[in-house]
Amino acid sequence: MSLIGRERCDDDFSVIGDKGEIGFLDFEDDKSLCAYDPNEEGPVLISIPFPFIRGKPLSVFVGETSAHPITIQNTTRDERIERVVFVLAEDKISRSLASKKPYSRFPRRKQFATNESAKTKTRGLDYKLPLFEIPMGVRELVENKQVPEVITQGLMKENYATYFNTLLNMEELHLEKEMRCHDMERITMRRKGANLLALAVPGLAERRPSLVHGDFAFAMLAFQGENDTSPPYQGIIHRIEADDVLLKFSKNFHMNYQVGVLYNIRFSYNRVNMRRLYHAVQAAESLDTNFLFPSQSTKRLIKMTQIVPFTPLNEEQQRAVETILGCEGAPPYVIHGPPGQQSYNYMQQEKMLMFLFVLLQTVQRIISWRNLSIMKRLGSKRTRFRLNATSRSYEDVQANNIRFCFFEDFIFKCPPLMALMHYRVIVSTYMSSSLLYVEGICCGHFSHVFLDEASQASEPEAMVPISNLCESETVVVLAGDPMQLGPVVYSKDAKVFGLGKSYLERLFGCEYYHNRDESFITKLVRNYRCHPAILHVPSKLFYRQKLLACKEDTSSLKSWLSLLPNKEFPVLFIGIQGCDEREGNDPSWFNRIEASKVVDIVKKLRGSEGLREEDIGVIAPYRQQVVKITNVLESFDMGSVKVGSVEQFQGQEREVIIVSTVRSTAKHNGFDKTYCLGFLSNPRRFNVAVTRAKSLLIIVGNPHIVSKDPYWHKLLWHCFDNNSYQGCPLPERRYYAYKEPNLEDNWNYEGGPQSLLPVKLEVWKLWSWALDGIFPSKRSKKIWNLTMDLVVGEI
Repeated sequence: MSLIGRERCDDDFSVIGDKGEIGFLDFEDDKSLCAYDPNEEGPVLISIPFPFIRGKPLSVFVGETSAHPITIQNTTRDERIERVVFVLAEDKISRSLASKKPYSRFPRRKQFATNESAKTKTRGLDYKLPLFEIPMGVRELVENKQVPEVITQGLMKENYATYFNTLLNMEELHLEKEMRCHDMERITMRRKGANLLALAVPGLAERRPSLVHGDFAFAMLAFQGENDTSPPYQGIIHRIEADDVLLKFSKNFHMNYQVGVLYNIRFSYNRVNMRRLYHAVQAAESLDTNFLFPSQSTKRLIKMTQIVPFTPLNEEQQRAVETILGCEGAPPYVIHGPPGQQSYNYMQQEKMLMFLFVLLQTVQRIISWRNLSIMKRLGSKRTRFRLNATSRSYEDVQANNIRFCFFEDFIFKCPPLMALMHYRVIVSTYMSSSLLYVEGICCGHFSHVFLDEASQASEPEAMVPISNLCESETVVVLAGDPMQLGPVVYSKDAKVFGLGKSYLERLFGCEYYHNRDESFITKLVRNYRCHPAILHVPSKLFYRQKLLACKEDTSSLKSWLSLLPNKEFPVLFIGIQGCDEREGNDPSWFNRIEASKVVDIVKKLRGSEGLREEDIGVIAPYRQQVVKITNVLESFDMGSVKVGSVEQFQGQEREVIIVSTVRSTAKHNGFDKTYCLGFLSNPRRFNVAVTRAKSLLIIVGNPHIVSKDPYWHKLLWHCFDNNSYQGCPLPERRYYAYKEPNLEDNWNYEGGPQSLLPVKLEVWKLWSWALDGIFPSKRSKKIWNLTMDLVVGEI
């Protein structure tokens, strides 16, 4: 703040210039801004102008004048007084989104005993999935914050199953603890149809707690005394809808349920999928060693056959197709596909990559009369089948794909073995592929197994189809990008020690994949999605500037580009100093000032020629921001604009993407890292968010907050340097010497971490922690920062 003097002393006043002493003040992080100590004020005392309301600045409509009285004590004629005043300027939209109720954490206190040994159905006549109980020794070590010995040894051929079983134990113990933290007391449920009850669970949409279909809920009357030994009512989670859990209890419970009755609720996860993972890693020990640990002695003979594509393929795509057709068994073949690779056309050409499993041989079987009726319903001439989990909602499947599915009474089912043997192509998720094994499909039955989005699956998840269905001659193809979103793992320790690293990413530690041997890997480098200006920063930060922008239509003549200050540069950063808030019992964050700006941009874009609502996407890192923006857009009859999280947009694209970063105070960055939320310190999430746009990318956020992250800092100043920044004054520019990620060095596949807090940290571990923004301790983060100062350097 500076004093500007004129001829008369009465005209002296204070202003905040473009580069004044005060550019940005974090009102939630700097207590001196809203709390004055009279003992430090000197002889002149002044009251606080525009005092905060519930910790937030007073809001004023844009264009209006606002005044607030102040009191001054012991004033003298010679004193000049300055005060920093925070006033939130907002419009009607942002005012309508203001918090209606102060945030308070939902009460979760009382716990009660439950019988969680719920039986789960298994398919097949003779197959029974083992229980795989957590060993008591591992449980005691983890609960005492000690590292099991097998983890300190690192991953090796000899301990593969034990190593991953222990990591899964750590993850499962974390889930148990997390579930207990989300018990709910004195709550009500509301009816949802005849056989379902809806329960609002704050934070559910952001996986706090992490509940999925098939998990259990135990309900006990709130007034039930401690001496009452009556067992609680057991229900199952039927479906998840935003922050609502739809529960299904026994028929008798639903008939007698009375609206308004208070219950205590406890959640428990269904162990079936976890048991499938234990089984998969155990079965993986019988795989050909070249699947798990491709060595230098591995030789791959490729019988290359030239093909004539029915649609044009570029050089890398053509080579990948010919190599896959020439492969004969292990090791896996990798297609490293950064964003925007026209994967749909590529997979159509391949006729296989869009499917998880491909059966090339025609298998002749004698079909019994029992199976004949099923075959007629499925269509005897079909070659493709989509296997769905029984938990999947019938409405979730697109109408034109239902004909490839099998269901009874609108419930998806797995056909019997004879029906499955009829199909040359079967599509499934990783986990549901276990149903094929249960029905009797043998290892080696499929000639090719394709794992799409392999970077998003943990290694045990990838082993479900591989260990159950592959033999040494099976061709396994992994397609994905390790620089985008990785596996979802909740235990920090399990994540650090390898469960958070995909099977695809671990293979990069092998020499052949590291050296880009064309017999083992093809990297697709041509991006057909993004305008070159949009692709520039992610290509430099994540792909060694190797991506080639091949988007055909990069014309700047479209009418909606008139919104840009630089019409040749379709990336715009709009700086807003709003405030992030929470309300009620919902722990999710929102920023109503940013939400209002996003809606304003969408309204302007909707009036542009040649741009439909379906061509616009809005990405926000928090569920509440998604809900707020969605509600406003629907109120303006713009419901076709998709609003969602980064995870919901992975694999998708839009002509225009608007990103709302939400955060406007640095105070809660630690909170975000704890729950792996937000954009800051999460490079993978940043990479996905900024590569969804085809023609126009607009970022709405607080530059003073996002610039604390080197990736966002790079994008922010890239916009500024190209005359494409609008909004509040910018922070001071900092210059980083960026070190490009090198995932091939992240993992030594025959030697993992040696201890939870090693004195000497391996490069792969440091980068893995930094990439996900999760450090197991302050010490490890400090080591990373020191390493970055020494190796990367900050100018």
